Amino acid sequence: MPSGPIFLSSPTAGLILAGGAGRRFGGPKAFAHLPDGRTFLQACAEVMHRGGLAPLAATLPPDVTGDIPDTVQPLRLPQSGLDMFASIMLGLQHLVDDPNWRKLILLPVDHPLVQTETITTLIAQEGPAAIPTLDKRHGHPIMISRTVAEAITEERLPGPTLREILRAAPAHDVPVEDRGIRANCNTPEALREAWSVING
Repeated sequence: MPSGPIFLSSPTAGLILAGGAGRRFGGPKAFAHLPDGRTFLQACAEVMHRGGLAPLAATLPPDVTGDIPDTVQPLRLPQSGLDMFASIMLGLQHLVDDPNWRKLILLPVDHPLVQTETITTLIAQEGPAAIPTLDKRHGHPIMISRTVAEAITEERLPGPTLREILRAAPAHDVPVEDRGIRANCNTPEALREAWSVING
């Protein structure tokens, strides 16, 4: 595993979606801890930084505090209880102000076990959007082009869900060998199971 960021020929931004209340987990997942002591937010930020993503931002709950990695621009949601699409809109509206990136990786914070190789594989894709697959099943993160990101912020693509937007973009599938893309750690039990399967 590389110790530092990979330098990319195609500048790519990153957005961690971490604004949820995490009710099923018992609290916001951004600051929940993995068995190795890192928070979900730290793990996501590390893999995206190693993948060479910059700028890197994270949407966060409005009233929850915790350690935020230096590589991450924190974006507080205006109120609690907003859905994921509101979190996506906030992040994209912030990031499109930076003219220097061509692609963007979207990673929900409840997928903290994704591998760096998956990030770089998605970055290498061309086209409007790309979704990783494992055994023909979709996972996270996803890649969208700047054109798609701008269309989302300008409400030129159908919504209000990311699935509808990816269908309209359209997105293509990218097979990967990474069980982390399907490891949705949205409960403590799901985290324990995924950690055991992936790390032995």
